[in-house]
Amino acid sequence: MADQTKPEVKSSYNFWEAFKNFAIIFSFIVNIILVLVLLLSPVPLFRAKSEIAEPILTDLDAAFASLGETNIQSIVYIQDTMPVVFDLPLDQRTNVVLIDAVPLNANATFFLPGGGGAINGTVSLNLPNGMALPVALSMTVPVSTTVPVVMEVPVSIPLAEAGMAPAIEKLRNVFRPITGFLQTLPDSIGDALAP
Repeated sequence: MADQTKPEVKSSYNFWEAFKNFAIIFSFIVNIILVLVLLLSPVPLFRAKSEIAEPILTDLDAAFASLGETNIQSIVYIQDTMPVVFDLPLDQRTNVVLIDAVPLNANATFFLPGGGGAINGTVSLNLPNGMALPVALSMTVPVSTTVPVVMEVPVSIPLAEAGMAPAIEKLRNVFRPITGFLQTLPDSIGDALAP
């Protein structure tokens, strides 16, 4: 009877030895794969940091900085009326043209030739329409009117001087902590393992 149970023990012992050997080899292979995955998986992260995240944040900061140095160039079209009120002093000589005949009555003294005496009388005549008369103007003319204003005004507005500098600096400050944190991270496995 003892001989019949020995082969069963030996066969279960062989099965256990085979399973143990398989488990050791399987565990070794899985461990090698996990170590390789751990060693190779940070590479895409390092590349994402140095090739994607850092350039994007650097470009954003540069864009915000250049926004502060931007000048808005434009043309403002103005079409309006403007009141004009002032006193215009006039002091000049000019010619005026009569638009109607002007009757003229004046007292006159006529002297007779050869010492014949003098005769007092009245002269009546008409200055004709269209006659030019020289006159001296000395007066103040009040002016009160509205003037149409139509013009194109070129405009240059520096954003920083127009009050945008604090807002732009706040935008830059939002990303500075992220940029600073990324710069402290290693760029490669060698940098991560270096003391």
